[in-house]
Amino acid sequence: MQDTLVIIPTYNEKENIEKIIKATFSQEKSFDILIVDDNSPDGTSTIVKELQKEYPENLFLEIRKKKDGLGRAYIHGFKWALKRNYEYIIEMDADFSHNPKDLVRLYRKCVDEGAELSIGSRYSQGVNVVNWPMKRVLLSYFASKYVQFVTGMPFHDTTAGFVCYNRKVLETIQLDKIKFVGYAFQIEMKFKAWKHGFNIQEVSVIFTDRTLGESKMSKTIITEAIFGIIKMRFAGLPKVDKK
Repeated sequence: MQDTLVIIPTYNEKENIEKIIKATFSQEKSFDILIVDDNSPDGTSTIVKELQKEYPENLFLEIRKKKDGLGRAYIHGFKWALKRNYEYIIEMDADFSHNPKDLVRLYRKCVDEGAELSIGSRYSQGVNVVNWPMKRVLLSYFASKYVQFVTGMPFHDTTAGFVCYNRKVLETIQLDKIKFVGYAFQIEMKFKAWKHGFNIQEVSVIFTDRTLGESKMSKTIITEAIFGIIKMRFAGLPKVDKK
């Protein structure tokens, strides 16, 4: 068992799943991987089960009964990781929009530089996005700026989904009280970590849009993010002492 778990949520990722798993295991640091699959009808979990024969001690699979949101998939993974005493837990997409080579950089930002949450940031040094149409680049960039304005968070990429948590962050945040399930889930997690006073730092990364499979983005997810964070901003936090 390694000290760090990479959680990869999946739904219909048969084109990418074997490649992303092998790319993660090929990095200079050893990671464990947990695939949280939302009962993909395309056979994603079957591919993972076959790969478990090759990586029996480091590749894990949890299959949920239904697809009910990215946030709930990650929370399922977070609870699984905390029960098994991982010190660091990393979120990563299955479609190579997050480069596995940056995993070590996120980890080192925590281990060597004291971050308790490190963010793989597309916007901390300009706009580092590849293969997105300009309309989507502008939507994402100004969404992050909008979130900064509403919440007061000082980070450039408030909506990023490539993140490394120290376990104490996840232990402090009350996971069962996380309200958002889609795009806004990433915002809520950062906001609560920031409000609890954790050391959050950004790592500049290049985000590359998927080339295989279909995007899971929808108008409903975007609407949740735009309007939900206003309510979140003024809801307050339960009083929890950071350990």
